Amino acid sequence: MTTITRFSAILCGLAWAASAQADVSKQDEAFLQQAAAGGLYEVQAGHLAQQKGTSSAVQSFGSTLVKDHTAANAELKALASSKGVRLPTTLPNDKTQRLANVAQAKNFDQTFIDEVGLNDHAHDIGLFEKASRSADDAQVRAFAAKTLPALQAHRTHALGMKKNQGQ
Repeated sequence: MTTITRFSAILCGLAWAASAQADVSKQDEAFLQQAAAGGLYEVQAGHLAQQKGTSSAVQSFGSTLVKDHTAANAELKALASSKGVRLPTTLPNDKTQRLANVAQAKNFDQTFIDEVGLNDHAHDIGLFEKASRSADDAQVRAFAAKTLPALQAHRTHALGMKKNQGQ
């Protein structure tokens, strides 16, 4: 086999291997990246609640967020890697600012419940519901569907905490 033939065979093999990595649609890639940014945010928010929460309920909720979102983030990272999608490793500026606003709130617990527990989870639920129905890739749909109940449980838990605060 000549050098050129070997080189051509290697290039063909590399091209085949690259195409074997299941490419995802732009829509699915955007979902995976948004889910990763949201997951990073929730873990950092959970740590913040553990540190700054004044009630044991908020501190405990923070622990739950850290545990659940860390597990989901690991699964998401493996899925994205298998699809050749690069995920963010740092918070986007908007989420960094949201977290700073929560951290600086005068009534941390109430703000945390409202912003992280209710508003952010409502947004995430919408994102994951859409992906569970309409993602092009079956594994992306399955990940969204599998993760959705935990997001819903977090929001339901936050609603209960808000009710218990008499708000």
